[in-house]
Amino acid sequence: MKSSDTRQLKIKDVLSNQLLTCDVSTPLIDAVHMMRGKNVSSIFVTDNDLIVGIWTESDCVRIDFDDPDFASRPIALNMASPVHSINVDKTLSEATIKFHQLGIRHLLVVDKFNTPCGVVSLSDIVRNQGLDHYLHFRPIDAHFEKNVRILDSEQCLSDAIHLMRETKMTAVLVYNQQKQAYGIITQRDIAYIILNPDWRKPCWEICSYPMLHVTPKDSLFDAYRLMTTNAIRHLVVKDPETKQVLGLLALKNVLTEIETAYCSELEKVLVQRDLALQKSEKNLYLANRIINASLDGIMITRSNGEIIQINPAFSALTGYQDYEVLGKKPNLLSSGIHPAEYYEDMWGALREKGVWQGEICNRKKCGDIYVEWLTIIEINEPYSDDVLYAAIFSDITERKNAEEKIVRLAYFDELTGLPNRRLFNDRLSMALAAAHREKQKLAVMFIDLDRFKEVNDTLGHSAGDELLVQVSERIKRILPEGDTLARLGGDEFVVLLTEVKAIELVVNFANQILSELSNPFSIAGMNVGATASLGAAIYPEDGLDSEALLKHADVAMYRSKEVGRNSFQLYKASMNARSLERLSMLSRFQNALEYDEFELHYQPLECLSSGQILSVEALVRWRDPNLGMISPAHFIPLAEELGLIIKLDNWVIDKACKQFKTWRDAGTNIHRIAINVSAQHLCQGNLAETVAQTLEKYGIDGRNLEIELTESSFVSNFHEAKVALKRLKMLGVSIALDDFGTGYSALSYLTKLPIDILKIDASFIAKIPDEYGNSEIVSAIVAMAKALNLRVVAEGVEKVEQKQFLQKLGCHTSQGYLFCKPLSADDWERFYSQWKATS
Repeated sequence: MKSSDTRQLKIKDVLSNQLLTCDVSTPLIDAVHMMRGKNVSSIFVTDNDLIVGIWTESDCVRIDFDDPDFASRPIALNMASPVHSINVDKTLSEATIKFHQLGIRHLLVVDKFNTPCGVVSLSDIVRNQGLDHYLHFRPIDAHFEKNVRILDSEQCLSDAIHLMRETKMTAVLVYNQQKQAYGIITQRDIAYIILNPDWRKPCWEICSYPMLHVTPKDSLFDAYRLMTTNAIRHLVVKDPETKQVLGLLALKNVLTEIETAYCSELEKVLVQRDLALQKSEKNLYLANRIINASLDGIMITRSNGEIIQINPAFSALTGYQDYEVLGKKPNLLSSGIHPAEYYEDMWGALREKGVWQGEICNRKKCGDIYVEWLTIIEINEPYSDDVLYAAIFSDITERKNAEEKIVRLAYFDELTGLPNRRLFNDRLSMALAAAHREKQKLAVMFIDLDRFKEVNDTLGHSAGDELLVQVSERIKRILPEGDTLARLGGDEFVVLLTEVKAIELVVNFANQILSELSNPFSIAGMNVGATASLGAAIYPEDGLDSEALLKHADVAMYRSKEVGRNSFQLYKASMNARSLERLSMLSRFQNALEYDEFELHYQPLECLSSGQILSVEALVRWRDPNLGMISPAHFIPLAEELGLIIKLDNWVIDKACKQFKTWRDAGTNIHRIAINVSAQHLCQGNLAETVAQTLEKYGIDGRNLEIELTESSFVSNFHEAKVALKRLKMLGVSIALDDFGTGYSALSYLTKLPIDILKIDASFIAKIPDEYGNSEIVSAIVAMAKALNLRVVAEGVEKVEQKQFLQKLGCHTSQGYLFCKPLSADDWERFYSQWKATS
């Protein structure tokens, strides 16, 4: 029960207008006829048009049924008097107190002229207080009549009448042995018998049956709902196991419990009212202090939109002072961006639910458009029909911009702004469906820059990035409208040409690209030449699906490199002869594993707050006897393609753990060693089992090991990856997400997978703090990781300015040439000894 609701409701809100009356001389049988005709349970008795008494169904127990003329005697002989009244404008609380003090259940309702206008019962008030919930907590066990009398169905009705009079019960049960059923005779049944008295009738002829039943463990609410649903006033209470009748539950028992709760809570309300009034002034003061101290803007308006209060944060966020907005309407903030339907939906939700939340664009006093997160709450004032609205908002413009940049990384290459692999694959799938439907051709063309690594190594990563941007711009200039140019990564681009009417069009476009790229590029004040190798596959001749077309375009591109670079090749089936080369490389790679041509280099990670070395990353290298040192960028894809990557991973895990044990035994204070693992191993190999066996083999705690994975590990086999990572976590192993931002950057991975560490890719770090947009993205990633309780590692830190910027952001760890490049085991031990001596 809410005290404010109780004070608002008045007698006129719940009274019954059916005020049935009869004269004091009216025979009892006629009065009952009238009650039955109106289907009411009470009748008021008048004398010279003045109400002097009341007779209800419960008064029938006082009738002397042995008197043969009782039905024709005046009702005045059986009525209750005097009749108590209450004014129609009084509150329900006042009526309840009166019921309680007088010990009655009905009040005559009168208007301001003291003219009778209706009747109200205690049950009417209780039903309007929403106290049904109280019954949920009350079992039937303690509230039913256990001494209920049971008559045989063949007993006379007079037996029932005498029994009810002697025991003062409101009902008796009747059992029919033949039907194996219970019936009931109530006060109302007795009252209506007055209309046709025949005491020789068997009880079963007037009883109501069959009866619904409940058990002692059921709640009073269950019983109340059963009664109201079936329009009955009594339920049989049975033992749930033996089915034996234990007693009878009457509606009055249920209502008595509600009345008890209502009266009890009403007393509390009256006591608390005075305390509330004493505290109201203090609460109002505190509320205003809180509103003024809030960092969110707050605006309070009347129902007509008039602004009546703002707080200092409102002025700080919008630029408007209180004297500029008080008395005006909120539309002075309108940006003009949202259509009228947007505001109609907002007000529709407010009217329906009393609250609305969402993003909205508004305009500051200076004219700037900003995005705010707005909550509007409807406030119904107590003791009044007036409605207020509180609008609470915060400026989320910067957060929205950062989110949009991060989300953009999922579909677009951050460097060139071109579609990335994910978006390209989506467009290729849609183009293939359209080409199949329209019976048209399309082409997929791979573009790979020749000797791009030389530009990177000679002029630096910044020059390499600039070259990629200029290359993408030149190709975009000649790209047919509606076609797609995407960057897959590194120096690899791919083009989707739709509606190819003739193969010559593909050849001509390829020649255009070669011509565009033949002119030198101006980079870092130097003219740099860059050629490309191109290969294309045609649908449907060279493949019917995305995988086949991309594979065959890649084969054709490699053929261009083989014939001398700076050229274009269309795919031919004979190009699959490259598989022979793969077999040769397979043999060499297997030999490399057998003859221990692989070795590990180690790069330390520096704690940006303490300067300590807490962990080291193990990086695999291939030292071929003939070719020398081979970069992982070349042999890792080969290992994955040949299906040997899991074998290589296992070798790395074993060697790294063995080296870690050696260092620990020598007293080296390194807490953790990090190992890169391929996506194939995560989903196809028994990674957790391998790690567990290796940890046991060298006596290493799982907390000393960190497994690094790229986002590609989760794309195609998310469920399997999740299961594998959970098994690793059970070993105590830390999980790091490597090269964050360069792949799909699906933020859901960070919440759905047990990731501990986020490693920001070096391509982002290379441009901080100089490039504003890039710096903002790094800031957003660090902030997001902190909010998710993830540790952050910045990769590729090569400059002091980068380190300082990361320290200001609160980035935990850095890794890069500024601190230390990857070193062989011997070089690493010398580096660590020197660092230890100077730290």
